[in-house]
Amino acid sequence: MRSRDEIIPEMKNPKLSWWDVEYALNMAIACLITYWIITHALSRFVDEPSDFLGGMWAVAATVFVFRETRLRSLSAGTARLIATCVSFALCLLYLVLFPFTPVGMAVLIAVGTAVMALLGRRDDIVTVGITTVVVMVVAAMSPVDAWQQPVLRLADTMVGIAVGVACKCVGSFLFLKLFGEQEGVQGS
Repeated sequence: MRSRDEIIPEMKNPKLSWWDVEYALNMAIACLITYWIITHALSRFVDEPSDFLGGMWAVAATVFVFRETRLRSLSAGTARLIATCVSFALCLLYLVLFPFTPVGMAVLIAVGTAVMALLGRRDDIVTVGITTVVVMVVAAMSPVDAWQQPVLRLADTMVGIAVGVACKCVGSFLFLKLFGEQEGVQGS
């Protein structure tokens, strides 16, 4: 039987380093840039609620890919893009042919899970499921031209990934130049 400490490790005198402060500020800046890009770009094409949803979804993608190192951020960005593309393809095909139904959403989650398992990307099943749920529920809330939702969420995600990875790389490079240290505990 495992002890409580094995399940929930204790924090021993946590302190913020300059690296932690840079990481937090860099993520905040990346999220702000992402939100601004999406809400200003989408505002020309969609109504205000869709604009806000796009900003939220893009920022979620930025946070998702913002990792401790540049390599981990790039890897997370790749994983997020693959999972989003699977969900995009399934949801688009479904919404072009059928209106939203809870059973249809459940079927898409099952098919997405199977596709990711076949691709050997079991760790990304959660992302496919979450993306599918968001796309389908938003399509249910806006049934007119519901097929547009997968397209919009793919665009939001791609912007979020690109900005998140770019800001991580730039921030890490600047930190190295300013402080002459490697990023984080595990290096770049």
